[in-house]
Amino acid sequence: MTSRRPYLIRAMHEWMTDNVQTPHLMVNVSIAGVVVPPQYVQEDKIILNVSYSACQNLTMSNERIEFNARFGGQPHHVVVPIQAVLGIYARETGQGMVFAEEDELPPEPTSSGDLAAGGQSSAETAAKPVPRSRAQLKIVK
Repeated sequence: MTSRRPYLIRAMHEWMTDNVQTPHLMVNVSIAGVVVPPQYVQEDKIILNVSYSACQNLTMSNERIEFNARFGGQPHHVVVPIQAVLGIYARETGQGMVFAEEDELPPEPTSSGDLAAGGQSSAETAAKPVPRSRAQLKIVK
């Protein structure tokens, strides 16, 4: 299965745009492949305005988000791998979505005959149940 993150980012971007909100991405710049102006990075993160009025040639694929934008009046080409996106939110309301590292898929085995950690085949490893933390709901008044 492919990661759900790019689909959720595109859906949230469309929803915000349709509701006349300004979509912003929070990006982890320590991830390989991120290309942003370094002078705007703070604590390995950058906030990017990805509204259609702020960027040109915006493309959001399953692998990366790319666009051209001006930072301090200077044009820049921005590249953000999907796994570097920490969240997307509307500037006006703060509504959006934050992604956890767990949202990413585990690495695929290189071949079906490869052994997983502990000398077990990948089929044996996949058959074992994965312990999960129990979901919790909190009442907010």
